[in-house]
Amino acid sequence: MKIHEYQGKEILKKYGVAVPRGIPCFSVDEAVKAAETLGGPVWVVKAQIHAGGRGKGGGVKLARSIDEVRALSGQILGMQLKTHQTGPEGQKVRRLLIEEGADIRKELYVGMVVDRVSQRVCLMASSEGGMDIEEVAAHTPEKIHKVFIDPVAGLTDAECDGVASKIGIPDASLPQARTVLQGLYRAFWETDASLAEINPLILTGDGKVIALDAKLNFDANALFRHPEIVELRDLDEEDPAEIEASKFDLAYIQLDGNIGCLVNGAGLAMATMDTIKLFGGEPANFLDVGGGATTEKVTEAFKIMLRNPNLKAILVNIFGGIMRCDVIAEGVIAASKAVGLKVPLVVRMKGTNEELGRKMLAESGLPIISAETMAEAAQQVVAAAR
Repeated sequence: MKIHEYQGKEILKKYGVAVPRGIPCFSVDEAVKAAETLGGPVWVVKAQIHAGGRGKGGGVKLARSIDEVRALSGQILGMQLKTHQTGPEGQKVRRLLIEEGADIRKELYVGMVVDRVSQRVCLMASSEGGMDIEEVAAHTPEKIHKVFIDPVAGLTDAECDGVASKIGIPDASLPQARTVLQGLYRAFWETDASLAEINPLILTGDGKVIALDAKLNFDANALFRHPEIVELRDLDEEDPAEIEASKFDLAYIQLDGNIGCLVNGAGLAMATMDTIKLFGGEPANFLDVGGGATTEKVTEAFKIMLRNPNLKAILVNIFGGIMRCDVIAEGVIAASKAVGLKVPLVVRMKGTNEELGRKMLAESGLPIISAETMAEAAQQVVAAAR
């Protein structure tokens, strides 16, 4: 789950991280009022969407007068902001953050993720703030410094001071940097975040260390522990099909292709999509119905896939371990009849009760194409889509 920048900054503030004064807004009039409330000669008008690269896309602008705040807010609110993270269709801007200007002396980067190899939280820091960290990693990896944090000891003062010095924070500002880094770590740990990133973290002209941006993503499996974070969810920023799928405990992600995929198990779902591409097709979605799929879940999965206007064919690829093939067959038949299926359907089933499942499909009277192997199924669905 993702949240907006201004929401992330509110969380960081609770952990002692210094952030600029700012006010979220939903209209031009609110933006003007926010600038007047903040005061000062310079304001930053920032689009609030769940994507990075907003500045490059024209979603972050500097205003030097109230009139400019009004004009820029009018331009940004409602725009279809396109960045490297939104995809070609972009994302509509429905919220703004009006923020006081900052005296930026140096831009830095700090972020935290879970490192699966060491099984620890990894602090990454770089002197190259304001840039995509992936670019820094690709071209100047020596400028990224890492600390793998002991979960018992936490992020120590010595570790903070060491990494802060490496990225160019002067000795006089080390106590502030320590507060920011330890606050970021505690925020990451206590909110069950999967990513916590400040880019840029700035050093001001008078030596202050301030989080000029904030990006926090949270582990969806831990949200039951954090109802206050769930309240921050912005459904306008999420795909409607993915929202609908989550209501039925379906793992669904829409893609750009035209072949729908219904699979049980994330690994098999990834392999299915790879196989479709291998034979020249393009998957329209990732869809994992899980190990306990019911007829209702399969029906809803079909309905969600069929909302995609680009859909030309569907591949159902099931390995019946925990999931029985006859249950999937029952669901496929019910779903096909319920939605009035009008695109070709290829089904490949292996495992528990596969013979019974195939018999049910064969006797259903539906024009279902049966396949023995995954390669055969992929070839058939690609041909059917064409």
